[in-house]
Amino acid sequence: MELAINPVHAELSPYLIRELRSDHAGETGAVYIYQGIITIAQIYHNQELVTFAKHHLKTEVEHLQLVEEWLEPSNRSRLLGPWKLAGWLTGAIPALFGSKSVYATIAAVETFVDQHYQEQIDHIQSFGGPTELLSLLQRCQADEQHHRDEAKDLIQSDPPGLVLAAWCKVVGIGSKLAVSLARKI
Repeated sequence: MELAINPVHAELSPYLIRELRSDHAGETGAVYIYQGIITIAQIYHNQELVTFAKHHLKTEVEHLQLVEEWLEPSNRSRLLGPWKLAGWLTGAIPALFGSKSVYATIAAVETFVDQHYQEQIDHIQSFGGPTELLSLLQRCQADEQHHRDEAKDLIQSDPPGLVLAAWCKVVGIGSKLAVSLARKI
């Protein structure tokens, strides 16, 4: 069963369509980040991570469904396969190294996502756009901020080592590149 497309989609500017395409790709990747975490955490019997990831997965699935209501299938990224793989690896790799690595990764990803949503919110507030879309973006941003803050709290003021800090930098750069590519393809 296909979701009905929000009739407001006709009001979307080319900018908002590109941004929603990147949001859709990002939320798809996020779903797979948590699936990757769950897969590895279950293998290692890390119930703390399984619980954390399942809780966040539920939110990301909801975000994905909400974005899909705004974005016609023809406007979605044609690279969903690579976004799924990249997401899964972004979750699975740190899960191999334990909870702290996962939490640092989530904090890095969500820091980027918070900024990405803020750019879209600022655009709509400055140039106009559907108020329902603005509300959706603000809601998703608040959820992502909560995920970021929860992950930071779980790291427990123990700063990441050099390798983990480098990994988080790569994740941030990768997120930026993925958004840039998703806007186009």
